[in-house]
Amino acid sequence: MKDRVGPMVSGWLKRARQEALLVVLAAAAGGIAGVLTAVFGRGVLAVTALREAQPWLLVLLPAGGAVIWLVYARWGKECSRGMALVFDAEEGRREDVPLLLVPLAVGATWLGHLLGASVGREGVAVQIASAGASLLTPALQRQQDRRRLLVAGVAAGFAGLFCTPLAAVFFALELFRAGVAVYDALLPALVAAWTASAVSGLLGMAPSAVDLGIAAPALTGPVLLRLAVLGAACGLAGWLFVALLHGLKDRLGRWLPNPCLRIVLVGALVAVIGFATGSRYNGLSEGLSAAAMAGGSLYAWDWLAKLCLTAVCLAAGFQGGEVAPLFTIGAALGAVLALPLGLPVPLAAALAYAAVFAAGTNTLAAPILVGLELFGGEYFGCFVLVCAASYLCNGGHSIYPQAKS
Repeated sequence: MKDRVGPMVSGWLKRARQEALLVVLAAAAGGIAGVLTAVFGRGVLAVTALREAQPWLLVLLPAGGAVIWLVYARWGKECSRGMALVFDAEEGRREDVPLLLVPLAVGATWLGHLLGASVGREGVAVQIASAGASLLTPALQRQQDRRRLLVAGVAAGFAGLFCTPLAAVFFALELFRAGVAVYDALLPALVAAWTASAVSGLLGMAPSAVDLGIAAPALTGPVLLRLAVLGAACGLAGWLFVALLHGLKDRLGRWLPNPCLRIVLVGALVAVIGFATGSRYNGLSEGLSAAAMAGGSLYAWDWLAKLCLTAVCLAAGFQGGEVAPLFTIGAALGAVLALPLGLPVPLAAALAYAAVFAAGTNTLAAPILVGLELFGGEYFGCFVLVCAASYLCNGGHSIYPQAKS
């Protein structure tokens, strides 16, 4: 008996030490991510405010695109793969996410937002947080633990930027396997996400929480049907964004094989549209989301215009992310569909805000928790139904083609 107990206790103590080290490193990764994402996020807001005060900066967008291409071509060809590097590291196809990605991605995204590219920000936040976590992975002996720490870094990047730690945890767990959550990384992801959210909050970041000011509807049969229709429409919108994004990357590469010319011409097109529309769809376009949540009037095509402009900017090579635009597209779409579906505009906008995110990323728990953390628990049942319908109607597609099906 003693011969069996001794090795069992020794093995348990060894695993406990490994787990404790992983938790400590996850907290450290969260702290690093909190600082990086706060600096990055506040920088995006600062350059956006400058562009809105100086709308003539749109003229420089083609030149800014050329600068982004030149910098990546000269110093960071590998870094241009962005999220693909994170997937490669999680799969063990590479040792880490290169630290060089941090200044390149942050600088390129700041420049894009300053000059009016229609891009997001979360992709870069996740990438730089993953690069920060990669600094710590050599302290872990097991490849499995290194992968778990990288997943925790993804959670930290999302949490540090959006200050929604629960959604961030499940976004990271659902990201790499379509339809499957990697729960072995749950503990380090929780630690990293809450640490990152707390640190970035201390540095001035805050969640975009909204008080809808309306009561949650009773989930009667007619209401359930309306919510399901809204979810299905969001699923189709998410599928359209994914299809257009990937299709444009392929077609622009064939139509305009010179990458510098490609990003310059797209920059010129986006600048012209920006001047024609008063920069309505440039940058984060958070004014569209705010108007939708407040029950304000929007054009019926706002969601589609934002969808198309974001897809073409990202396909051309501008840096940023897709999730924040998905939020905006969803809010605008929900506001448009609210009246024909007989739903309150703020509620439909909030539900679609999360549901288009569900369809675009092919995740389910994370979008529901985004709704919970930003809009309150009283609408939880509505978010579950709309996000589930959206998830089921997106055809299994994702903005991240590397995700395993």
